[in-house]
Amino acid sequence: VSTQSTGLRIFCLLELMKFKFCGDLDAPDWILREIAVLAKISSVRMKVISVQVLENILGKEIDYAKCIKLVSDSNLEVSDVKAVISAVHFIVSNAAKYDLDDLTLSNELTQLGLPKEHCDALGRAYSERKDRMRQKLFQNTLKLPRLESVEWRVDYILSSSTLSQVNHPSIQLNIKTKELPGNRTGGKEDFLIKDHPVDVSTDKFLILLNELKEARALMDDLQ
Repeated sequence: VSTQSTGLRIFCLLELMKFKFCGDLDAPDWILREIAVLAKISSVRMKVISVQVLENILGKEIDYAKCIKLVSDSNLEVSDVKAVISAVHFIVSNAAKYDLDDLTLSNELTQLGLPKEHCDALGRAYSERKDRMRQKLFQNTLKLPRLESVEWRVDYILSSSTLSQVNHPSIQLNIKTKELPGNRTGGKEDFLIKDHPVDVSTDKFLILLNELKEARALMDDLQ
């Protein structure tokens, strides 16, 4: 009973702790479970699996047969190996996302119960590929155009080639966006400015204006 109580207290403490590789949130329960599994694998094999995962993030295929063979003497099922790979992927991709150095990552994994030699092995493999990983993750991130400026004018149409009398206002909008081509890295020189001219009637413009005001009010409420 004492051992169970101690284990429960440790688990509760981990639930309260915040980790930088988790975005300053607590570690997911499934990560805690998989770290216990990772601890059963030798640090050398841990590094090999980590390298497989890291290279997968950089674009290579994971050799699942090799990973399964590595842990064949650890009494792990195939599903366990895949879960371990998912856990390592979560750890290193999040660490790169939040720009953690290998020392911080190693310390946090040690706090979660992973042996120090395992943490150091993963940390070294991560450190060697961190910059390339961050660039790869950035390239794969959804990038939406940024609003650069909005130009407008109102034209009052008196007549046209088809109608002798129109007397109808028309709103001319030119929306400028700053966009990043998919093969660029995000430097200032990489962005392109694009024009999006729009011709709308008075009624449609009033609807657009009202919806934009509602969206702005919702954004203000969230702040």
